[in-house]
Amino acid sequence: QVQLVESGGGLVQAGGSLRLSCLVSGSASSEYAMGWFRQAPQAPGAEREFVATISRSGEATFYGDSVKGRFTISRDDAKNTVYLQMNSLKPEDTAVYYCAAHIGSGARMTAPLYSFWGQGTRVTVSS
Repeated sequence: QVQLVESGGGLVQAGGSLRLSCLVSGSASSEYAMGWFRQAPQAPGAEREFVATISRSGEATFYGDSVKGRFTISRDDAKNTVYLQMNSLKPEDTAVYYCAAHIGSGARMTAPLYSFWGQGTRVTVSS
């Protein structure tokens, strides 16, 4: 069974940086397109917001409008790990960040298309 475990979250000041990691186990990460989504802590029932996605080959990446130019998604399939480098963080980036795996080759921006999810890692950006 595929398991995803996120790490790297924490508290950071506005303007700072964090790098999130997502370790894939139970299967090779190279079999999946991967994505990052987030959910604001004050809206637990809200739909998860798309952040970034990367195709299975790593050649295609897409970003949500609110993070474009500040966040970078990458993958290292030799380590079964996907990363989200977050720069110039803003208080509105505060959320629980989830890693997800999609059975397919193409990058996808829609949460329901993802079959496997991690438990999330919390990111708090102070002003």
